This record gives sequence, structure tokens and C-alpha cells, in this order.
Amino acid sequence: MSPITKSAKKALRQSLKRRSRNLQKKKKIKDLLKEVRNLISQKKIEEAKKLLPQVYKLLDKTAKAGLIKKNTASRKKSRITKLISAI
Repeated sequence: MSPITKSAKKALRQSLKRRSRNLQKKKKIKDLLKEVRNLISQKKIEEAKKLLPQVYKLLDKTAKAGLIKKNTASRKKSRITKLISAI
């Protein structure tokens, strides 16, 4: 079913735009975390540490926007930091 009223059409346009933006941000988080884990597994700790501020910034921004929950962001930051410091 397609929207009928003018406001419903606009709401659909907005939600599609937001959805694509949110999916891009989530994908970016996943890719960045995967990259850091990959560097850790290759024992490239210094390079992983250089990416850490970028990871923190992205997680904090998405949590602030409500894309992910605050505790989820904290958990991801904690685990990735723990991985780096363990080696």
C-alpha cells in the first residue's frame, strides 16, 4: 500500500532517507570494529590504537543520535579496548 495523504507521503520519504542513513552508520561501525579486530589478530597493535579514537567517536555519536543504546556503545568500546590492552 502506498500513502494517500500528503503528510503520509512526506513521512514515507523521511523514513526511507533516515533508514538508509542509519544503515550506513551501522555498517560503518561494523566495518570499523572488524578492521580493528583484524589488526589485533595480525598483532598490529599500534595501528589498532590509532583507530581507537575514531571508533569511540562513531560509537558515541550513534548512541547520542539514538541509533544504538548508550550501554551498547559502552560495551563495544570496553570490549575493543580490552582486546587491545590484553596484548
